[in-house]
Parts: sequence; structure tokens; C-alpha cells
Amino acid sequence: MEQPGGKYYMENVVIVTDSSCDLPEEAISEYPIKVLPMPVSLKDDPSTDISNLTLKEFYDSIRKGEIIPTTSQVTVPVYMRCFEECINQEKVPLVLGLSSKLTSSYESALLAKENLNTNDVIIIDTKCASLGLGLVVLKAAQMAKEGKGPQEIAKEIEHYALHMEHIFTVDSLEYLKRGGRISATQAFVGGLLNVKPVLHFVDGAIHPLENVRGRRNIVKRMIEIMAQRSKNPENQLIGISHGDNEELAMELKEAVKKEFGVKDIMISWIGPVIGSHSGPGTVALFFQNV
Repeated sequence: MEQPGGKYYMENVVIVTDSSCDLPEEAISEYPIKVLPMPVSLKDDPSTDISNLTLKEFYDSIRKGEIIPTTSQVTVPVYMRCFEECINQEKVPLVLGLSSKLTSSYESALLAKENLNTNDVIIIDTKCASLGLGLVVLKAAQMAKEGKGPQEIAKEIEHYALHMEHIFTVDSLEYLKRGGRISATQAFVGGLLNVKPVLHFVDGAIHPLENVRGRRNIVKRMIEIMAQRSKNPENQLIGISHGDNEELAMELKEAVKKEFGVKDIMISWIGPVIGSHSGPGTVALFFQNV
């Protein structure tokens, strides 16, 4: 974790993240959060930006085979401009981006800080993705809005991110295989007839957890895993994100409420950055394991 110079006032903290965080726009607008775009383009034509597609159009186009999307990292110049803007406004940028196991953006942020020769930037490898990252960003932003200082926020957020569980299922492992997130062997096993893969994050990387027979057993198994791994879920903000699979996301939401008495659940769409690799139909569950 990078430490700031500490010369600014406590309230002057900006949470810098990227568009893989999948936070709903209404949450972003309420807090000191700056979202840097991660480019999404056509795999066979990287110059063609497809960020103008609606999420429904994006997933429908993938299903129809009309597009094969790909992503790239936040660049060094983009981070440098962001950091300079924050510092000029006497604000400390606290960078919470997509796991370094999934993107080179973390290295870009470190290089941008080095190029600016400043200590007034904090950079944390969250080892999180999608709404798991979003919940980390939201908690940090809430602390910033409460007037907490950058070092205090960073210390608590690093612990919070470390204990963020990512449990998810995909309709097809082909997209993860295509993006190099899992091996061809893992994709083959997960593609067996009537088998639905359940995956999780281990140290910021995607790992298959187990295979479940039949779609109707997916929610049941995800709830069982949450029961094993979560601690006091009723007192947490639980996250659920989906790639155009609202029906299964709502089924999971109701199961979480019924099983654990959870009152606070945030549901969001998986945006193009993560959706390019997870594919249509993905549903993910995020919670704290401490």
C-alpha cells in the first residue's frame, strides 16, 4: 500500500476507481468518487469503441455473435491527469481499482505516481472486481464523506477489500477462457452437459470452486457457500451483480434475505469491462467473510 504525504486536510480525499466497479450511477453521484474509463472495443478491431451500446444491446450482441469485445487497462497518462487534477485541488487521490491479477491498471497507477514524483497519492491493489470492488469503493467514499483522513481510510479499506468474497456463476466458461482468465481444461469441465460452474476469487484471481448440476441448484449452493464463509451477514451491505440475468439475480436476492435476514442488498448490472470476460447470464454474490 502506498502512503500519502499527509499534508492535506482530512476531508479532502477523492476515491479514484475504474469502470469495472459496476456501482450504480446514483451511488457514485452521492460521494467523492471519480471513475476512470477502461476502454472496451471489438477484439478484431481495437479502434472501434463500443462503450456507446446500452447494457442490453451489449449482451444481446454477444449472444448473437455480432461482437467479440475486449478490454484494456487505464493508461498511465489518464492516471497522471487525474492525480494532477486532484493534487491541484489539494485533494488526496486514493486509488481503488480492478485486481492486478485481471488488469495492468494497478501498474499504470504506480508508474503515474512515480512519473509525477509525488507522495500525495495512495494506491491499493484491492484484488476485487465488479460490485465486489464497488462495495469497497463505496465504503471508502462513505468514510471520506464523514471526514476520515486518507491514511485511516486506506488502512480500513485494505482490510475490507482483503475479506471481500466473490462467489459467481456463468452461463459459459468460454468467455473467461477466451480472455485468458481460466484454462481450456477448466472451461471444458465446466461446459459439460447440465453442469453449472461456481467460481470464486483467490488472492484476486478467478478459480473454479465446483460444478453444480442444474440451474435450479445454483442459488441453493451459493447460499450454502455464503453460510459457510460469511460473518454476521445481516449487518452487511450485500452485493449482487448480473450480466443481463435479472431473474436469477432477484431469486438470489430473495434467498439471501430469507436465509440471513439481510436488509441491505445492492443489485447492479455487470458492465462491459467485466461482462466482456464473464459473458451474458453471469450472476455474482459479494459479502464480507469476517
